[in-house]
Amino acid sequence: MKKYLEILKKCPLFDGIADDHLLKMLPCLGATVSAYDKKYTVLMEGTAAKYLGIVLSGSVQVVQVDFYGNRSILSEITASQIFAEAFACAEVISLPVTVIANEPCEVMFIDCAHILHTCANHCGFHQQLIFNLMKDLARKTILFHQRIEITSKRTTREKLMTYLLQQSKKAASPRFEIPFDRQELADYLEVDRSGLSAEIGKLKKEGLLDCEKNRFTLL
Repeated sequence: MKKYLEILKKCPLFDGIADDHLLKMLPCLGATVSAYDKKYTVLMEGTAAKYLGIVLSGSVQVVQVDFYGNRSILSEITASQIFAEAFACAEVISLPVTVIANEPCEVMFIDCAHILHTCANHCGFHQQLIFNLMKDLARKTILFHQRIEITSKRTTREKLMTYLLQQSKKAASPRFEIPFDRQELADYLEVDRSGLSAEIGKLKKEGLLDCEKNRFTLL
């Protein structure tokens, strides 16, 4: 586990925890690591919602597929970030989402029960760990409301511009990159890809934005 120390130090779950304590706690938490190829299913919808995941390298996407096979990208999780913690903490019976490797990646899994319930060793770092988990859940709630702001818009243009304005604000610049290709962006915005491409073309002609692949400039 020592080789993952630098990336784990950046993970919000371990914020404020000393390096030596971090390495000692991983066996106590029953942490395991698995590797996945691109497009491989990391967690499948319907499986037991017991574990939170930490991306050690690469990235994963949290997706939801409806009855008709339409896919929505709920979020993209990159190195040092956490996923599936809300479902594990809520003790739901099964996952309502699927997690897919967006590229070759390594993922650490921790049984959330080992975090929420202190162990017999009475580790001094445990309270900090629970505090960090609650803070991460609060941050994810804010991001969820930002997504609702996007998907609640009526038209493709409104959804696209709301998302791009959010990304521009996050980057503190009118020039920024997004983590999606065109199909993934359409899935995230919950719109048709052809309609999205047409709308981007119109906005470019109107002089409101410029873009190349996943790089955008708001004019």
